[in-house]
Amino acid sequence: MRIFLDANILFSAAKMDGAMRELLRLLRAGGHDLWADGYVLEEARRNLAAKAPEGLGALDVIVAEIHVAEAHPADAGQRFSAKLPEKDRPVLAAAVRLGCEALVTGDRKHFGALYGKTVAGVAIHSPRSLAEAVL
Repeated sequence: MRIFLDANILFSAAKMDGAMRELLRLLRAGGHDLWADGYVLEEARRNLAAKAPEGLGALDVIVAEIHVAEAHPADAGQRFSAKLPEKDRPVLAAAVRLGCEALVTGDRKHFGALYGKTVAGVAIHSPRSLAEAVL
């Protein structure tokens, strides 16, 4: 399965060697393709630099193990039937553009109403629901 990782997933996996990093390891070991783009990568990097700079090295290791596409400016203008704040639209748009079957995000505030739903061909998952669905 091709899975798009939101910035908060990258941030959490890089910040500490815990459950999120283990989830990514298990997904890779299970043959899943993990994707991100420049937009989410920059957000994860910016947040780590501000809140947990010790995680920046771990982020580099994670990035070396996943596919990273360039950010696409048109993604910011994408409209979906799902109501998302403007800053989150490029995340879903990138998952669609990259042909991902799933988007995993811990952003319950903005994506929580979409957990378990499919938008434009992309199933929206919390880390827990993704683990339950594919592991």
